[in-house]
Amino acid sequence: MEEVTNRTDLTEFSAKVDELKVKIGEVIIGQEETIDLLLTALLADGHVLLEGVPGVAKTLLAKLTAKLIQADFSRIQFTPDLMPSDILGTSVFNLKKNEFEFVKGPVFSEMVLIDEINRAPAKTQAALFEVMEERQVTVDGFTRKMNDVYMVIATQNPVEQEGTYRLPEAQLDRFLMKVVVNYPHPEEELLILKRHNEKTHLTRLEDVRPILSKEKLLTFRSLVNHIYIEDSLLKYISDIIIATRNNKAIYLGASPRAGIAVLNAAKAYAVLQGRDFVIPDDIKYLAVPVLQHRLMLSAETEMEGRSAAAITKRIIEKIEVPK
Repeated sequence: MEEVTNRTDLTEFSAKVDELKVKIGEVIIGQEETIDLLLTALLADGHVLLEGVPGVAKTLLAKLTAKLIQADFSRIQFTPDLMPSDILGTSVFNLKKNEFEFVKGPVFSEMVLIDEINRAPAKTQAALFEVMEERQVTVDGFTRKMNDVYMVIATQNPVEQEGTYRLPEAQLDRFLMKVVVNYPHPEEELLILKRHNEKTHLTRLEDVRPILSKEKLLTFRSLVNHIYIEDSLLKYISDIIIATRNNKAIYLGASPRAGIAVLNAAKAYAVLQGRDFVIPDDIKYLAVPVLQHRLMLSAETEMEGRSAAAITKRIIEKIEVPK
């Protein structure tokens, strides 16, 4: 792969990213990979699905991100009895004006946190399809647009847990990536306990001040469009996507939208690394979080206990990396 020199000045952006990571580290210990992927999705204008057991700071991370970019924030707790109107809003008759008025639901915000998204049934899940894909909501024949900064961060417990539902494939495809939030490392676990025991070095969420304005975020997002990627790397992405459709372990492979998602995520991640060009490692790193939730495994594969992440990694290993 030929050497590419920087053509886009990323100095200001790199400084802001470093500042964001420092501030997040004051509140959340560890989870560096999760934070990197969340910032990548934020820059790529995509939604994120965070999966992990309760208590690993999924909700806290979403709230913290909203505060740091000065975004309007709303939180929706999904439950089995939640109705679509509870999310989107509904028309209410105003006796004074003698007409119906639309009362917006919590989905009308800039950063929407959906806690335990897989605890609601399919009817409520479907209410999110339009707003996640087209950044708009249509109710009673009227379409209402969202702001330029709009991001859904959903948390999910492992589907094996009691009282959870599988998310529809069409909805999973609307998430740019699925990030698995693991337990902290032993040394991080010890540091968490020390901080809480001694009440030192603890930064409360309400004390956090914004670092990035929404206008500056939109400016940084525009940088992603100018990131250089060689044709050989576009072919590399295409080869990975096509390979998911020709793998016996996979019943339903990745769609063209999945390939575009890998491309956009790779460009955003390159910017986060201070580069204005994509390298193969960007694609290899992001292929798993971008693809793992979009693949439907065959019945035999699921019975064997193999995961989509492991199969995606195996596919990537078999495809020749561009030189």
